[in-house]
Amino acid sequence: MHMKTGVEQCVYAIFLLSMLPDKAVLPGEAISQQLGTSPTYFQKLLRKLVSADLITSVPGVKGGFKLKKKTEDIRVYDIYIAIEGQQSLYSSSGIFRDMLELRDDPDPCCLLANLMEEAESAWKTVLQRETVASIYDDAHRERYKSKIESLKNWVHEKMVV
Repeated sequence: MHMKTGVEQCVYAIFLLSMLPDKAVLPGEAISQQLGTSPTYFQKLLRKLVSADLITSVPGVKGGFKLKKKTEDIRVYDIYIAIEGQQSLYSSSGIFRDMLELRDDPDPCCLLANLMEEAESAWKTVLQRETVASIYDDAHRERYKSKIESLKNWVHEKMVV
């Protein structure tokens, strides 16, 4: 199973946006710079998050992005779906059918299909359980405390009100 880095980048972009005061926005360029990604590529990801109603885009010189939902209401799975889409992770290529020479069989069989469906269901359950708020809480453990404070300061320096 492979997940594109765009999902990870978007989880952390929303993490950064969660540090904003109510009326503030964070420019997309600042976010992409902090995450170390191409601004052009990252703008496409941000548009997907806007289309999924997870964040809001504020146009103009004082524009940027802010959360549209509370972090408790944004599941990691929501971000995954916004970036990757709804497609199934597994699709049989018909190897078993070909091995048994069942090309004309009206009910083609794949021995892995049920196993992969169960694995995908478990994976979705975990991603649906975790929210940006739970990740934010994990980040506030003692180990990261000073680094999180530095990150909050960076957000406040870059934000536009």
